[in-house]
Amino acid sequence: MSPKKQKLTIVIDGPAGAGKSTVSQALAKKLGYLYLDSGALYRCIALKADEKKIPPKNTKALFLFSKRRKIQFKKGSAKQLVFLDGKNVTQEIRTPQVSKLASQYAKLPLVRRALLHQQRKVGQKGGIVGEGRDLGTVVFPKADLKFFLVATLKERTKRRFLELQEKFPTQSISLPELKKEIQKRDRQDAARALAPLKKAKDAISVDTSAMTIDEVISTLYKKINVILRAKGSKDLL
Repeated sequence: MSPKKQKLTIVIDGPAGAGKSTVSQALAKKLGYLYLDSGALYRCIALKADEKKIPPKNTKALFLFSKRRKIQFKKGSAKQLVFLDGKNVTQEIRTPQVSKLASQYAKLPLVRRALLHQQRKVGQKGGIVGEGRDLGTVVFPKADLKFFLVATLKERTKRRFLELQEKFPTQSISLPELKKEIQKRDRQDAARALAPLKKAKDAISVDTSAMTIDEVISTLYKKINVILRAKGSKDLL
């Protein structure tokens, strides 16, 4: 009987528009791993809290509210689906409005604490590719492999613009306003006191500005194999 392959915990952090989501999903599929979309968790809380008229304040009520939410990731025919309290909210949590709200709720210590346990529970057995902004520094500081994706502001704005156009073709989207929004979110994520956006010391930086999705995935996959070979492992080869 051949030994079981090691189930790795791989995390991919970086700012909005750097390619984390698409790359993480594709890499997880390639490896047969679970895809952990940490941003979707905060978007779910923002969507539901706004619906329930709970303002983004650091209160015990908001902590309990966040902790009690049931958020699930399920495989769909084309992509992974996100369910909040039994309802498919995959599309709802990707609107520009929810994006703005998510950034506000995500900076609250009690919300982050409530969702930290959920994320660690998902990844406790390994076999995941997680993406976010603080996975390598806070959520999974001992992850087997850490990547930090970056890209120019111009390229990130362009990607986000095309993504929103595809998802919400009837909405009018201003490229200059979108650029300002991304800049603002970058500042908020980097400046927050708790779990700020930053590269883990042992993370590998990859600039995706001039790369296609396939090239980024190939680059990460090769780097994973190089590291595993250095450790004397034959997994994933």
